[in-house]
Amino acid sequence: MLVYDQPIGEPRSGASEAPPQRFAALNLQDLGLLLWRRKTAIAAAGLICACAAVMIGKSLTPKYSATAQLYVDPRELQLVDRELTPRSQDISGLAMVVDSQARVITSNSVLLKVIQDTNLDKDPEFGGASKGTVAKLLGLFGFEIHSAGQAKLDQMTALEALSRHISVKKPDRTFIVDIDVWSSDPAKAAMLANAISNAYLGESRSSQATAARRATTDLSGRLKELQQRLRNAENALTVYKTQNNFVGSQDTVISDQQLSASNQRLAAARAQTLDAQAKYDQIEASRRASTDVGAIPEALQSPTIANLRAQYAEARKRYAEMTSELGPLHPALHQMEKQVEDLRRTINEEVDRFAQAAKNDLTRARDYEASLNKALDAQKRQSVQLSQASVRLRELEREVDASRDLYQSFLKRSRETEEQESLNTSSARIIGEATVPQRRIFPPAMSLLAMVGFVLGSLAAAGWAVAADRLSPDTTEPEPVSSETGPLAALATQPPSPSREPQSPIVSIERPVIARLQESDVMRTLGGILAGGRIPDLTRIGWPTLRAGFPLTSFLNAMREMRAPLIRRSPADTIPVMAVIGADAAAGRSIAALNIALAAARDGAKVLMIDADHVTHALSDKLDRVGQSEVSRFNRLGLGNMASHAIETANGISILPAVKGSDAVRTAIAQSYSAGGYDLVVLDGPAMPWSPADRKLLDAANGLVAVLPANLDINDCMEDIIAALGGAERKLIGVVLNELPPAVVNRQRDRQYA
Repeated sequence: MLVYDQPIGEPRSGASEAPPQRFAALNLQDLGLLLWRRKTAIAAAGLICACAAVMIGKSLTPKYSATAQLYVDPRELQLVDRELTPRSQDISGLAMVVDSQARVITSNSVLLKVIQDTNLDKDPEFGGASKGTVAKLLGLFGFEIHSAGQAKLDQMTALEALSRHISVKKPDRTFIVDIDVWSSDPAKAAMLANAISNAYLGESRSSQATAARRATTDLSGRLKELQQRLRNAENALTVYKTQNNFVGSQDTVISDQQLSASNQRLAAARAQTLDAQAKYDQIEASRRASTDVGAIPEALQSPTIANLRAQYAEARKRYAEMTSELGPLHPALHQMEKQVEDLRRTINEEVDRFAQAAKNDLTRARDYEASLNKALDAQKRQSVQLSQASVRLRELEREVDASRDLYQSFLKRSRETEEQESLNTSSARIIGEATVPQRRIFPPAMSLLAMVGFVLGSLAAAGWAVAADRLSPDTTEPEPVSSETGPLAALATQPPSPSREPQSPIVSIERPVIARLQESDVMRTLGGILAGGRIPDLTRIGWPTLRAGFPLTSFLNAMREMRAPLIRRSPADTIPVMAVIGADAAAGRSIAALNIALAAARDGAKVLMIDADHVTHALSDKLDRVGQSEVSRFNRLGLGNMASHAIETANGISILPAVKGSDAVRTAIAQSYSAGGYDLVVLDGPAMPWSPADRKLLDAANGLVAVLPANLDINDCMEDIIAALGGAERKLIGVVLNELPPAVVNRQRDRQYA
């Protein structure tokens, strides 16, 4: 992969460019020591700032705040049926009403009333000018020298100042309004808070009375006009009724009543005529049929016919008896037969009188019905005429009703609003009067100011001390680095990490430091891309190497902890030798060894890295592949001062390629003492399994670092390494967990990109 944070192909000349300035990491212990050395200056700066804060606090004008609480209920008292303003029962609407009342408290009308009641326009705190000697003397005699314009200007000044001294707050979901007023005088603050609350209540009552009075005036002005309009409408209605003979009650007129009564009488007459006709027809039918007169209902009800029928029955009975006793020519029988016939004729005559009476009733009923029909027709014609005139009548009546309703509503509402002038329907009240505050709100207590000043001054002084120590340029020439005075020797003198147990200066089996080499710690480049010239750049050989930047990473800190026991175990006049070993012969161990060397060079150490892997020699092959022909030539010769043939790189590391035999490696280590003043020797290998010569090489190392690949079972790998080390286990100073993915070497691709 390409590296995007550095230019590719730019030539770098190590001899012409000055080495970059490096800043060592500042841990908590160094910071504590630095601050302890400057404790006097820091404490003095803190005391000076504390005294300055107290002096500033003493010079500031104190502020005292008093609070008055009002309960503003938007649901006002229901004293009359209809209020001037409708009440809103919605929660959001009620909240808006309370918010509006909170703004009314700080309105100019309320504040101007407070200014007039308390004479704030003459208070110097609120912009009032102090009186001179002459003005004070004249004031003793009741003379005031000021114009109306000046008084108005003083009130506006006091109004602006008072508005800045007031803060109105309404807690959420409540009808409570807090009025906060601050002043340099605590009694004045409480007095102003109470005056504002009282002025608001007075203003609320005054606004309600004013609104009711204005409504009453407007309604009363309309009453006379509405009254005259009603009178005119009623007069027009009366005149029209008189002209068109509309006489009767309000609901119906007489003509309608008469027409209804005539209809009823006509119906009754028609029923009576039908009854008389039926009676007459029945009597005539009985007579024509020569039926018994007893079949007629009227005959049955007549006592005369009943008596005659009784006599007739008795005569028939005697006639029948005499017929059976006497002969047909007997005179008594003839006399009885004549008596029977006389009774029958008398009954028939009586029935004829019934028929004549029925005929007379029928004639009379018909005449009555005809007269009623004639009268009804005349009333119908009159009703039609009245109906046509009633259209206009109803229009006039509606106009009278509308004028009357409007006049009555205005009259009633006028009386209600007139009464509301003297009623106070507002439910706002004071639930907490302001009291004289005992503590000021500004400035804070002198002890707090002194504490804050001391802390800020101390922090400023400490920051200045750290910045001066870290950013001061080093103008002295760098001295030759030796095993005693180099960066590794300085690391050796540092105390161990607080998280680890203190180590004894005697060489013993110590707990190894565990480091993790992760993907976030390294960057990747394509193989074969060099910095230019004959000086190779190890960060561009195709292996994952440490990222450039500020050297405060967990891997670099772990490397520093590993090198500290290595230096303590090394003799005084020798170079520390670190051997990087692994459980397999893969390239992961060589990559980890290269990054260990880069970590030491990042801290300013001069490192000699020797490829001690006689089996795979991955590092030497990598350098040979990127174009360093001297590596192959050196491998072929294997003679002379081997340390002087080390390849210099642009990263502060000298690399000695693989040589034949472990004795040659030990010889190279011995020659490195006088070759160039190295601070650290890092051995890449040897690879397991170890020969007796390799074990001698491990004995020559001062410390061992085991590389465990994360893609394998690290417990099994560690057991294999410890079992192979045997007695050399005490030299194990650290373990590197290689969490990088296994590297796949593609020779053809590297050559193509190179």
